[in-house]
Amino acid sequence: MEKVVLFGNAEVASMTYFYLSQDSPYEVAAFTVDREYIKEDTRFGLPVVPFEDVESICPPGEYKMSVALGFSKVNRFRAERYSQAKAKGYELISYVSSRTTTWPGLVVGDNCFISEGSIIQPFAEIGNNVIIGTGSIIGHHSVIKDHCFLAASVVVLGCVTIEPYCVLGANSTIRDGVTIARECIIGAGATISKNTRERAVYVDQPAELLPKPSDVLSQWLTWPVR
Repeated sequence: MEKVVLFGNAEVASMTYFYLSQDSPYEVAAFTVDREYIKEDTRFGLPVVPFEDVESICPPGEYKMSVALGFSKVNRFRAERYSQAKAKGYELISYVSSRTTTWPGLVVGDNCFISEGSIIQPFAEIGNNVIIGTGSIIGHHSVIKDHCFLAASVVVLGCVTIEPYCVLGANSTIRDGVTIARECIIGAGATISKNTRERAVYVDQPAELLPKPSDVLSQWLTWPVR
């Protein structure tokens, strides 16, 4: 098995460690973070080494790397460490769950993470350093460009373009043919039917608090409650 160093020591790194250990041809051999953020010397029984020194401890010729970070600073932090890892000479791996539905010809860049239950239709393309959450759908001929983060159950319909550094919240939907401009944040549950503006934030309407408590709801609603 090829050995991998994971950059990160928080939840995303823990999840990546689990998935790679259970469902990949890779062996996680160590974790790495910036020296000032090392909280403990080991994680899951594996060494945590300073990123400043990682290439001397885990040489790029013997180890690959995965930058297991979230969408902090609209993916900028993950993108920075991605570029730094490549500059150190590491090959960055991608993980596509065995429980993801894909088709021949799928293009996936490096340092991508595609979770279980996702469906990626024919002719879709996934760029570099992209995270796609559980149960998401990427429609035909759609392109997800570099350094994007899609949370769980995102629906990207056909012929959509997601420009770099975008964050799409859980259960958001992008309609056919739409372009999401770079550095946009699409809030959870939002539906986007037109092209967006760069660095814009789009949110869904918040849930409305009804005037009646739940124990009298059946007396107040107009539809039958059994």
